[in-house]
Amino acid sequence: MISSPLVSIIIPHWRGADILLRCLQALREHTHTPHEIVIVDNGCDDGSIALAQQRFAHVKIVAAGDNLGFASGCNFGLRAALGKYAVLLNNDAVVTPGWLEPMVQVMEREAQIAACQPKILSLPNPGYFDYAGAAGGLVDFLGYPFCRGRIFATIEPDQHQYDEPAEIFWASGACCILRCSVLAETGLLDDAFFAHMEEIDLCWRMHLAGYRVTAVPQACVYHQAGSTLHAASPHKTYLNHRNALFLLLKNYETLLLWVIFPLRLWLDIIQAVRLLFTFNGAHAVMVFRAVGEVLLRLPELLRKRRQSRRVCRISSAAMRAKFYQRSIIWEYFIRRRTRCSELALRIK
Repeated sequence: MISSPLVSIIIPHWRGADILLRCLQALREHTHTPHEIVIVDNGCDDGSIALAQQRFAHVKIVAAGDNLGFASGCNFGLRAALGKYAVLLNNDAVVTPGWLEPMVQVMEREAQIAACQPKILSLPNPGYFDYAGAAGGLVDFLGYPFCRGRIFATIEPDQHQYDEPAEIFWASGACCILRCSVLAETGLLDDAFFAHMEEIDLCWRMHLAGYRVTAVPQACVYHQAGSTLHAASPHKTYLNHRNALFLLLKNYETLLLWVIFPLRLWLDIIQAVRLLFTFNGAHAVMVFRAVGEVLLRLPELLRKRRQSRRVCRISSAAMRAKFYQRSIIWEYFIRRRTRCSELALRIK
């Protein structure tokens, strides 16, 4: 694809020589679109960056100086990127033949698409979708994220049920392609998120600015979820609960925020109490800590909200149509609908 634009592939890296070398080897074998690879040294202390430079001399290294998290690490790479498009790629991801070309073609064809993601499958369980993004991310009206192929902890097998391109709410940070000219309008990832849900926040701002986000399942990437932060970690619980509240305060329309945000606070407190009664005290403490931090940082979050709302070029009604109109909690836990294909999805 000689006429294709340059794509910058951003890989934030903290630790793990084996996963980084595996990622770079797959990129060398399967990436034929003009590209540059930017590895962000996110405070790496195990020698894996030097090893990667030795074996893959063409990569560009930018140093964050410390482990500043996924969001800040990606931002370091994005600021150094020279491409028309930028791919965020986890260091524990493995690309496949033809993974990049379909996404670039979609972006080149439709200028209103600001981001898209491939089908993301599990590397340890190749017949199943990956937790972090699956076949495209969605959000219900209460702000709970889920995916085509994964609702809460239930991960579907890939039976080609999501092989059609589709409008989605968010593209996974495990692997997604971003239009750099749109990032100049909306801003980069929010450093305050550190890790988890920063890509949902970015995509939300893209929607507010009048752009679209899509899934391109003709492209496929495998991902080894949890390589950096295990799912059972209390710190992960903290980040998920805190950042979910960040999302709402920064981006939700003002009229409904007065209803949605207090409801989410109560649901989080109920979850913390449930964790206490199921002997998960460490996780319960992290939920309470997350709520407390959000309340303490409320002035900062409201300032960021004003900034994100300045780029809003979409009506409230059009924005509401991008959410799943029902509660995914109700559908999953009460109605026992564990597959996204069982839901009545009308995402615009």
